[in-house]
Amino acid sequence: MKLYPIVFEPLLKPIMWGGDEICKFKGLSPIQDGIGESWEVSHVKNSVSVVSNGELKGQSLDQLIHTYEAQLLGENVLARFGKKFPLLIKFIDARDHLSIQVHPDDALAKARHDSFGKTEMWYVISAKPGAFLYSGFAKQLDAQTYVENVEDNTFVETLEKHETQAGDVFFLPAGRVHAIGAGCFIAEIQQTSDITYRIYDFNRKDAQGNSRELHTELAKDAIDYTISQEYKLSYAQEKDKFTPLVDCPYFTTNLLETDKRLERDLQERDSFSIYICMQGKLTIKDDLGALVEIRQGQTALIPASCKSISLIASENCKIMETYINKA
Repeated sequence: MKLYPIVFEPLLKPIMWGGDEICKFKGLSPIQDGIGESWEVSHVKNSVSVVSNGELKGQSLDQLIHTYEAQLLGENVLARFGKKFPLLIKFIDARDHLSIQVHPDDALAKARHDSFGKTEMWYVISAKPGAFLYSGFAKQLDAQTYVENVEDNTFVETLEKHETQAGDVFFLPAGRVHAIGAGCFIAEIQQTSDITYRIYDFNRKDAQGNSRELHTELAKDAIDYTISQEYKLSYAQEKDKFTPLVDCPYFTTNLLETDKRLERDLQERDSFSIYICMQGKLTIKDDLGALVEIRQGQTALIPASCKSISLIASENCKIMETYINKA
C-alpha cells in the first residue's frame, strides 16, 4: 500500500492543571474540562498514536514504522533513531501553573532510563492577560546553591520570568529549567521522551492531600546552569514564506502564514514532515494525488517517501512545519 498524508486521533490527557481550551481550539464536542494536553503524534509507550484517515485507519504509529520503515521515517532518520519515532507533538493548556522542571540530555537519559533526552520548543498560540512562563536562570547558580534554594522555597526567584503573548517562541534545550504559567496555551514540539524531573510544585497537594513527588537530586545533575542571552527567540514573519523558528539537531521548525496555494519540494529532505494547522484550514495534496484536509488544531504526517506536496490554504491560515535535518 502506498503511504499518504496521515492524521492521527488526538490523545487527550486529563491533568490537574488542565482547562477547556484544547477542545475549543480543536473543535471537539462535547467540550471536556481538565484536559491539560493533547498528544497529536506520539510514539511514547502506552500512548501511541492511531491513524484516523484513509486505508490505514486504525493502525498504530508503531505498526506503520515496522511496516514501512524508511518510507515513513526517511533513511537518515531510521539510521539515527532506529524504529522509534523521534518527535512528540502536543498542545498544552495551562489553567494553573505547571511544576518547575528540567529534562535530561541524551547521555544522561540513556544512562538512567535507556531513553532519548528531551529538547523541546514552545509556540504560544494564545495567552490570557498577565500570563507568563519561566525559562532559564535570571542569576548564576551552581549545584549547591540550587539545592539550597529549593529547600528554602526561593528557587522561583532564581528563574527568568517571561510575560507571554500569541506568537512567542521559546527553545528549550535539554537541561534548561522551565515552567509554563497559568493562562498559556502552547504548541510543543519535543524529542520522544516522557522523562521529567520535577524540581518545585508550589507546595500543591493532590485530592488526597499528598504532595507531588519532587526529583531534587536527579535534577541537580541534569540542569544546565549556564545563563543564556536569548531565552525567547526573535523572528520576522513574512506572509507566504516559510519563516525559520528553530533549527537544532533534533528538529527543524518553520512557520507559514498564507491564504494561497504553495508548492513544497521535499525531495532532498530524507525525513518525514509534520504540518500543524494553527489557524484556518489546510488541504495537503501529495505527489501521487492523495489529499487530506486539516483544520485548526489538527496535525498531518507526510511520509518521507513523498517527494513534493501542494499546500492549499484557506484565508488567514497559519501552519507550523517540522522535520529532522540531516546530521
